[in-house]
Amino acid sequence: MSNYDETETSKTFEVDYKMLVLDLDDTLLRDDHSISSRNKKLLTEAQEKGVKVVLASGRPTQAMLQYAEELQLASFDSYLISFNGAVVTSMKNNEILFQKNLTRDEIHSLYDFSITNNVHIITYSNKGIVSETDSEYIDVELNLTGIPHHKVPSFKSEITGSAVKCILLEDPSFLRQVEKKLKAERTDLSVARSKPFFLEVMPHGIDKAASIDFLAKKLDIEQHEVIAVGNAGNDLSMIQYAGLGVWVDNVTPELRHEADVIVASNNNDGVAEVVERFILK
Repeated sequence: MSNYDETETSKTFEVDYKMLVLDLDDTLLRDDHSISSRNKKLLTEAQEKGVKVVLASGRPTQAMLQYAEELQLASFDSYLISFNGAVVTSMKNNEILFQKNLTRDEIHSLYDFSITNNVHIITYSNKGIVSETDSEYIDVELNLTGIPHHKVPSFKSEITGSAVKCILLEDPSFLRQVEKKLKAERTDLSVARSKPFFLEVMPHGIDKAASIDFLAKKLDIEQHEVIAVGNAGNDLSMIQYAGLGVWVDNVTPELRHEADVIVASNNNDGVAEVVERFILK
């Protein structure tokens, strides 16, 4: 990455970018969870030019599919990175190209950590989003994903195998302290904040950047030919990885200095601005 610049970087017009990786919530999606017509039009033009448009989200794969369909990713033989990098799926044939799960023991130990530190915990199974508790923060995930809530009397008894990720949930200021503690205690796990009240936990070495690197190597795309656009802590790895790392203007404030470029907010077609300035130039 070059030095942070609100407007331009000297290198940005010198590269023929081949992959555009987009976070969904609070980046590509407006606050009402829709893709604007301008974003859609320009992303179609980018794909027609041969650029791979890849969606990379903390969401489960099934909660990303409607947006993949809107952008015709299958027609352009593109990909989804879901669960913060733990799963990579080809949209052309719905084949899972990569998946890495938390083990049962890791999930159970995270449950113990959640009890000790007074935070909610959820994970995912074929029955839905699993938790012992109700919370306004769990409701946000239920509404975002459309996945049913599978509330259980015993989290550990329910989770007898592996799962892709867990989320710890609580008030943002409290969760910030819990995040510091978890990162200090569990260097064997990958931990990232996707929303102020969501602390996502994945297997060691799993993040959006690792999965982008996997895809780029598969497609013979160089690191400097990748643009990544995001807004939050779980996007930081890909912003740092990409040849051009871009925040939308509504980025988490303490991360603002980490990108090469800052564009308009998620509600003001920031993604379209990226396509116009750096791909259709």
